[in-house]
Amino acid sequence: MSVSAKTVGGRPATGTLSLPWIIAASSVGTLIEWYDFYLYGVLAVFFSKHFFSPAMDPNVALIASLFVFWTGFLVRPFGAIVFGHLGDLIGRKFTFMLTLLLMGSATFIVGLLPGYDTIGNFAPILLVTMRVLQGLALGGEYGGAATYIAEHSPDGRRGFYTSWIQTTATLGIVLALAVILVCRLGFGDQAFGDWGWRVPFLISAVLVGLSIYIRLKLEESPLYARLKEQGKASHNPALESFSSGKNWGLILFALFGATAPEGVVWYTGQFYALFYLTTVLHIDYVTVYI
Repeated sequence: MSVSAKTVGGRPATGTLSLPWIIAASSVGTLIEWYDFYLYGVLAVFFSKHFFSPAMDPNVALIASLFVFWTGFLVRPFGAIVFGHLGDLIGRKFTFMLTLLLMGSATFIVGLLPGYDTIGNFAPILLVTMRVLQGLALGGEYGGAATYIAEHSPDGRRGFYTSWIQTTATLGIVLALAVILVCRLGFGDQAFGDWGWRVPFLISAVLVGLSIYIRLKLEESPLYARLKEQGKASHNPALESFSSGKNWGLILFALFGATAPEGVVWYTGQFYALFYLTTVLHIDYVTVYI
């Protein structure tokens, strides 16, 4: 979503809501989307057992389940483009709701998907489809939340206020680990391995419902509304963003110069470490999660 609108009027516009409430409401929704996105990564070992052929080598099945996890990352930039475009055309609030519903629906469906023993090769195909939808939703949500907060923030403080969105990534994995830990301890290893792993995905419906309730109280960005009223809003934001050679330099630098290296370090530390500690070193999952 374009943030050029923030310069109009040179002042913050928060409508009738306070800036702390706007930040909190935006962050809660983003946190829940990260929770949904991370559940798969933490539970990849269980997916390798349920969604791939039993004849497949267990190590190969685990790699395949991690590949499915990767597809969510592959489409995230496209989610940012699609939903960023929609956000500039029809408004931030509607796009907020759309990404949240898409992520919540895909996550809930994962909890209901039949395994390989039931539908064969359709199981991994449907799993990949849900991961793609999750990646698209998160790609649109993360940038959209930052843009929404930026358009409400005063000059000189936008970096500080939008930085709160970044904390939701860490809180998302903490929430995912906490829910999974409670479920594993409550159901026991056998039951959790058979069907209990689905519960954290189904719980997402409750969390998404709560987030929707909170976000319904948000207002459209007054800054964006003023630009629309004045006829200054972009009519083709995606084209305008990618038709400039100057923008391409910034885009490539952001993707491969900053985001990609940071992503490798983050996800290696957060997820591969989990797999290594539990599957190679055979450390108790309670110790690993905590």
